[in-house]
Amino acid sequence: MARVMYDFAAEPGNNELTVNEGEIITITNPDVGGGWLEGRNMKGERGLVPTDYVEILPSDGKDQFSCGNSVADQAFLDSLSASTTQASSSAASSNHQVGSGSDPWSAWSASKSGNWESSEGWGAKPDGAGAQRNTNTSDHWDTAFGHPQAYQGPATGDDDDWDEDWDGPKSSSYFKDSESADAGGVQRGNSRASASSMKIPLNKFPGFAKPGTEQYLLAKQLAKPKEKIPIIVGDYGPMWVYPTSTFDCVVADPRKGSKMYGLKSYIEYQLTPTNTNRSVNHRYKHFDWLYERLLVKFGSAIPIPSLPDKQVTGRFEEEFIKMRMERLQAWMTRMCRHPVISESEVFQQFLNFRDEKEWKTGKRKAERDELAGVMIFSTMEPEAPDLDLVEIEQKCEAVGKFTKAMDDGVKELLTVGQEHWKRCTGPLPKEYQKIGKALQSLATVFSSSGYQGETDLNDAITEAGKTYEEIASLVAEQPKKDLHFLMECNHEYKGFLGCFPDIIGTHKGAIEKVKESDKLVATSKITPQDKQNMVKRVSTMSYALQAEMNHFHSNRIYDYNSVIRLYLEQQVQFYETIAEKLRQALSRFPVM
Repeated sequence: MARVMYDFAAEPGNNELTVNEGEIITITNPDVGGGWLEGRNMKGERGLVPTDYVEILPSDGKDQFSCGNSVADQAFLDSLSASTTQASSSAASSNHQVGSGSDPWSAWSASKSGNWESSEGWGAKPDGAGAQRNTNTSDHWDTAFGHPQAYQGPATGDDDDWDEDWDGPKSSSYFKDSESADAGGVQRGNSRASASSMKIPLNKFPGFAKPGTEQYLLAKQLAKPKEKIPIIVGDYGPMWVYPTSTFDCVVADPRKGSKMYGLKSYIEYQLTPTNTNRSVNHRYKHFDWLYERLLVKFGSAIPIPSLPDKQVTGRFEEEFIKMRMERLQAWMTRMCRHPVISESEVFQQFLNFRDEKEWKTGKRKAERDELAGVMIFSTMEPEAPDLDLVEIEQKCEAVGKFTKAMDDGVKELLTVGQEHWKRCTGPLPKEYQKIGKALQSLATVFSSSGYQGETDLNDAITEAGKTYEEIASLVAEQPKKDLHFLMECNHEYKGFLGCFPDIIGTHKGAIEKVKESDKLVATSKITPQDKQNMVKRVSTMSYALQAEMNHFHSNRIYDYNSVIRLYLEQQVQFYETIAEKLRQALSRFPVM
């Protein structure tokens, strides 16, 4: 038996079953493959349902959600087993869940009991993002970190689901071919966020489920990783070391493939790094996996924006495929431009694997990477003297203030842009059309007068009316040529800015722990050497934050200069075209 958690509308011809939230169904085959199960409703109808749309009920048939704590809640508490009983209890009571559309800063903007200062909340969280965060500060040392953009893929995914991409019989065709079914495991609409806040335990993500900043700050001796991330001081302050040669990755050639003997279909994209010109193929779920790994590994230090949302309805339509490919291209380009992400082993493996064995080996290695979460700071080596705590705190506050203000500005421009888009594609063209039709109607009336000397005037009025109808079409099409790119750029930065609350929260938590170190030394809980190590490591975190902000600012300046120039150039061309058409219409009128 299973309880349906979200509405699911079956697509005709896909052997799917329509179910509604709260409905109880009988599981007839729990593992059809690809993230789907087979179920039967109370009417006796059978079909496929996404695995992550239902919650399996215990054998006694009772709803897990009616007993106080869900299985996900218990899994979350289990991930804190290394903490004291008191800390675990506090964690359970203060666990904060963030859903799609909620404020990403709200997990730490409210007044905290303990060491975090309150801060004003700001803005809605990026679409498709959701997370669980534990803000427990009991004893200030036992903390489990989530992320406002944490990966919310299928809760039941495992290696078998990935292996079938290679092992299962499948075929490929261009996406223009006939369309039938969906890739397995796809979540619909905004279900990614809502499902995560109820089902996904933090221990799904290695690094984020382990103890928090104390794991890094209080480690007696940090391991010496093979991957070193140097931080140098440049003209504008701390910065990442950029590779001598850069590259991009072209996302192209979407093809439709199938598996399960044609029962399920998916779109596969060709990725071609410009530095190798050797192509690899990936599905959306593979991009999702890469996003998860990058988030888990680097999310405490580097903002990893979420991917374009998953979609089921219309997912094989050319317009949707074009839009998704465009956004995947933007996401990959953004990752390629980052000096740390682009050179990371997991990203390189994603682009350069040669066969099935190499892919699986690299995949499993990435999933076992222990240098993730806050431990990523252990790989960073600033080539600069340690900072004092006051300067560290000032730098952190400055980042928080700027990113909050920019988020407000980006959201305001998105709101205004959306309103302008609606006006340009709706009411405004209709107004021009009305003017055009009214002028032509007037010319028709004039022509009925029988007066011989007004033919030229009537023809001119008629052409003027047609000109306004042409202008209506130009107005309706123009947002695709200029406003579209401005909106896409803002949407990207909205995703970036939604990551900063968690990053800054991690830094503030570390700063507060250092502030408490004198008291802990006095009570012999830590040694003076431990305190010295803590200050040094928080200084490393601060250098990393500054380096990331310098990278962010350089990209921001380049991106907004480019996109606003493009917008203005297209606007100038647009109005010049309209002016020329009006001049031509004017020239038809006789001079009296």
